[in-house]
Amino acid sequence: MQQTGLIFLTALIFSACGFYTYIYFFSIGYGLSIAAISAVLLIMFRGSVTAGTFVQCLILIAYGIRLSGYLLLREIRSAAYRQILNPEMERSKKMGMIPKVSIWICCALLYVLQTSPVFFRLQNGDGTAPAVIAGIVIMALGAGLESMADYQKTRAKKANPRRFVDTGLYRIVRCPNYFGEILLWTGVLISGIGSLHGAVQWACAVAGYILIIYVMFSGARRLELRQDRNYGADPEYVRYTKTVPIILPFVPVYSVKKYWFLVA
Repeated sequence: MQQTGLIFLTALIFSACGFYTYIYFFSIGYGLSIAAISAVLLIMFRGSVTAGTFVQCLILIAYGIRLSGYLLLREIRSAAYRQILNPEMERSKKMGMIPKVSIWICCALLYVLQTSPVFFRLQNGDGTAPAVIAGIVIMALGAGLESMADYQKTRAKKANPRRFVDTGLYRIVRCPNYFGEILLWTGVLISGIGSLHGAVQWACAVAGYILIIYVMFSGARRLELRQDRNYGADPEYVRYTKTVPIILPFVPVYSVKKYWFLVA
């Protein structure tokens, strides 16, 4: 219980930047929290860390630092992105302390649940090697895809800030960064097979996975609505949205904006 509390406290500390603007709770604070939790796990279980969990934690540390750095640099360098954030910044200023604290606690809890398969594997000291190896491969693939998608989008927007991105990975799926995120956490969950004991541990791991999938689809919905406002009159954009899946490659789901339950 003490170890769980320390991980939760870590998530609270590193996501607290959201008090500047609540968007940071689940953007910059998200990446920092995942990286910090993974580092704390390595320190906490330094005497019993296996090669597999060591690699997993390194992937998550690199992932979290890269994501937070990317989001922060994008905000600093991109005037267009700052315009997108301005309404949220104003909304944050008007938000009371109780809603902010509630979001803060919920986000920190989510980050603990997401990383729980790694924590439980270290705590229980067992698991199946094939599951860990498969999980690491999928995690690395997901983190790599997300990183490449962000890089390609940055380059495309630099070349033409007023056009939607439909090059590189964006030819295959409209939200390749979200798909990469889904792959990353799928790998984390798979790695827990054989090391999750009992209903409570499985419930924590599955809950964290389901919640982050929901967040990714919710993010895809917000992006779709924003892009519809910006590019809806462009015939090329309309054709793009009707032929390229929104979040899962080769799965013919082209829109999620009609699903009101994805509002988050």
